[in-house]
Amino acid sequence: MKFKYYILAAAFAGALLQADDAKDYSKTKQYQQGVREGQDDHAHNKDHSKKRHFKKDEDQQAYEAGYQKGFVVVVK
Repeated sequence: MKFKYYILAAAFAGALLQADDAKDYSKTKQYQQGVREGQDDHAHNKDHSKKRHFKKDEDQQAYEAGYQKGFVVVVK
């Protein structure tokens, strides 16, 4: 019976760790730039043509997250 509780506790701890890893970049200017460029590329049927490189990894991740959010493909 205790074994089930250990498994449940481990699963809960894993979920908490994943929640901490997910950052909210939506208020950064790099994220906003990525959203704009993703929307523009989608509207003009382009691939990820603007290869932006930022000095900080976090800025690059924010840009990529925004680009993915902006470049949304709707399947009909």
